[in-house]
Amino acid sequence: MRAAHRHYDSENMKRLRFALAVLTLAASATALPAHAQQSSTSGQGYPSKTIRLIVPYAPGGIVDYVGRIIGQRLADTFAQNVVVDNRPGAGGVVGVDITSKATPDGYTLVIMDPAIVINPSLLPKVPYDIHRDLRPVAIISSSPLVLAVNAKVPANNIQELVTLARAQPGKLSFASAGVGTTPHMAGEFFKERIKQELVHVPYKGSGPAMADLVGGQVQMTFSSITAALPFIKDGRLRGLATTGEKRASALSNLPTVIESGFPGFEVNLWLALFAPSKTPPEIVAKLNAETRKALQLPEVKAAFDKVGADPVGSTTPEAAAFVQKEFRKWADVIKSANIKPQ
Repeated sequence: MRAAHRHYDSENMKRLRFALAVLTLAASATALPAHAQQSSTSGQGYPSKTIRLIVPYAPGGIVDYVGRIIGQRLADTFAQNVVVDNRPGAGGVVGVDITSKATPDGYTLVIMDPAIVINPSLLPKVPYDIHRDLRPVAIISSSPLVLAVNAKVPANNIQELVTLARAQPGKLSFASAGVGTTPHMAGEFFKERIKQELVHVPYKGSGPAMADLVGGQVQMTFSSITAALPFIKDGRLRGLATTGEKRASALSNLPTVIESGFPGFEVNLWLALFAPSKTPPEIVAKLNAETRKALQLPEVKAAFDKVGADPVGSTTPEAAAFVQKEFRKWADVIKSANIKPQ
């Protein structure tokens, strides 16, 4: 009986040791994915796969151009593919919406212009909240606009243009690349400052707008320097002022609108990188650091010069503060001018 009892105890001990071994293995197996997940979300090992950079416009514009330059530099730095994904529609809303709803893991980003802060105030509804659903990573570039008039318009500076507008209320028209675009908002901002009516004529892009301005169908525009410069040089358009805080290097002979008597009038076509809001801070910091490094490269600066853009390279807190400031600025303009989508 004693031998049988000892045998029974021995078998129980074996079963107990086996059960403990199984539990230990199970604990190790469950701990491993948790550790891996922690490493992934903390930014360690990021990126380990292709990054998608959404451009919310068709190929060929300045947003697409700058996006491809930054995308290539990040690809070189990270040794991972960065695929530019053009998702045009609704003035940038479609591409921004895709990003706002993407998995917040750093693998879906969007590059966007001021329309991202204009659309929420201009449109009846957008399918995202830019303050809640998106996180600014960095301000990439900034470029002023140029106020240009058809060569036949009898105004050589802003003061003469304002005098002309007062003498012909509602007769002067300004072209834009479309409702809600930066040139449109600049025109509305200008109307508000000079307290005169100007007729807005929206076009589907800057090309058609420029063609009609050169042809005399409209009298003025706030345009990107790149689009207007060839016509200013050949005399078909006359530049009156640029809209930055300081003079533009490409048109250094022109004063700013601020210098022309309108303090605080600053409009820039800026581009910024955004990620879904819940993207881990470590990943956002890594993206910000590498973007800022890329913007310091001479070849990147040279590429930006071709489209009249100045590299910025803000920190993430600076980007967030800037986006908030721009949102409030354009919300006030839209409300004051009672601008409606057309």
